Amino acid sequence: MAGGWAMVPILICSAVALAIVLERCLTLRRKAVLPPGLGEEVRQWARAGQLDPNHLQTLANGSPLGELLAAALAVRNRPRELIKERIEDTGRHVVHRMERYLNTLGTIALIGPLLGLFGTVVGLIRMFMEVMGGGIGDPAKMAGGIGEALICTASGLTVAIPAYVLHRYFRSRVAGYCVDMEKQATALLDDLTLTTPAATPRPRRAPAPSATGAG
Repeated sequence: MAGGWAMVPILICSAVALAIVLERCLTLRRKAVLPPGLGEEVRQWARAGQLDPNHLQTLANGSPLGELLAAALAVRNRPRELIKERIEDTGRHVVHRMERYLNTLGTIALIGPLLGLFGTVVGLIRMFMEVMGGGIGDPAKMAGGIGEALICTASGLTVAIPAYVLHRYFRSRVAGYCVDMEKQATALLDDLTLTTPAATPRPRRAPAPSATGAG
């Protein structure tokens, strides 16, 4: 608390940022978002017709990728455009949940230096008011007061820099997951809509001989 009462919001921000980072590290593990082999397994289920409602519900609750694929399978008998719209709608909800708390982390990265600067300014104002009231007195105390004021700036930067770096890292990880989930959803969509064999064209009949007499 050498930086004064202005250190309190900085410490609160650091605790919130740490909690968000730990929670996102656990939630955004690759195995939790994109279980290995799930896309191919689901496509095999679709080919085999193993798609009862309980199966789809278990799939949707298992992972974000499973939720996306289950949404497509729920309307598998509909036209391709409708299945695609369902995938896009579900994908927006899935991405929103994967980005949960990242806006808060970005806000902490933004306001951390501002809180530090605010604490520094308040500390300097208090120090100069004391100087105006009682004179310079001991220069060592004045230097110590400046050092205490700058502690707020250093603390704000210490919180803001890691928060900003981790915010960008988590956003890039979510973007990468979105690309992978889109590939899996497209592969399932193709399996659901493009596996119907094309109709074999019927052979054309030979024209009937004309009823003209021989010359």
